[in-house]
Amino acid sequence: MLGVCRARCGPARRGATAPAYARRVPSGPRPLAPTYQQRRWTLPPDAVVHHGTVDDAVALLTGRTVTALTGAGISTDSGIPDYRSPDSPPRNPMTYEQFVGDEAFRRHYWARNHVGWQHVRRTHPNAGHRALATLEAAGVVRGVITQNVDLLHEDAGSRHVIDLHGRYDRVVCLTCGRVISREHLAERLTALNPRFLEDVLGERLTVADIEVAPDADAVVEQTSHFVPAPCELCGGVLKPEIVYFGETVPRERVERAYAMVDDADALLVAGTSLTVQSGLRFVRHAATSGKPVVIVNRGETRGDPLATLKIDAGTSETLTALAAALVGG
Repeated sequence: MLGVCRARCGPARRGATAPAYARRVPSGPRPLAPTYQQRRWTLPPDAVVHHGTVDDAVALLTGRTVTALTGAGISTDSGIPDYRSPDSPPRNPMTYEQFVGDEAFRRHYWARNHVGWQHVRRTHPNAGHRALATLEAAGVVRGVITQNVDLLHEDAGSRHVIDLHGRYDRVVCLTCGRVISREHLAERLTALNPRFLEDVLGERLTVADIEVAPDADAVVEQTSHFVPAPCELCGGVLKPEIVYFGETVPRERVERAYAMVDDADALLVAGTSLTVQSGLRFVRHAATSGKPVVIVNRGETRGDPLATLKIDAGTSETLTALAAALVGG
């Protein structure tokens, strides 16, 4: 998974927002990648990590402008599970090759996404998202680079956001490049599969009672009868506008992210294990440039040895405390 990212875009633009992950796949080719549990990275025993507190972070960041880099951990308090916390279930990432090359994989993905999307679109920003928006409004945060596809930073009021891996609310045709809203596709999928949601829910009260991953992939076992929707314009294959495992983030987006890091005096990392190169490269870039790096995350991250300061805590309470100290209120 190193050197590639997850998912949110289609071949027309080759990249975009978040990966399509499926814990189980239909009969057919075996998954091409090991589970996230197997991919978890651990710090070498001789690694030096500079742990600290919110007060230490305040002292380090006072008088400095900041670029924020966020991951799935910042959205857990909004009800969206992360990928790599100790209690997260193992997941097999669906690759771009699987999605475009096998109709069974596409059917499996869209069936699960049709369920999970109903949950993710109803989530709301939490205190961590709002704290970063507050810091941006005060001129402390230059912008946010997020590995998430949930758009909660934008919903919280952040104006300068780079959705590194794309966005879950758009769908692209791999043949003609037409982009449509995920809401419009949901209407079509419901029409093609009129009782699917009811059958999946069964006795459960809401979609929230079903396990859902950060990219809106819900744990649904029976998907072989699901009918995906083709492009209305050309009949081509539709794909979420997210960067899948096996795809790369569009170069233009990466360059904008580097420029955002360069534009600030420090880098604040929140809610990501930095396991994949997609996010870690910005931490390396900031550290190499001599910029202070503050990491806020529960548990180890791959960037800990590069951090000027590591705070092992939740993002909501920590970012709220930072905002209160740096801008008041």
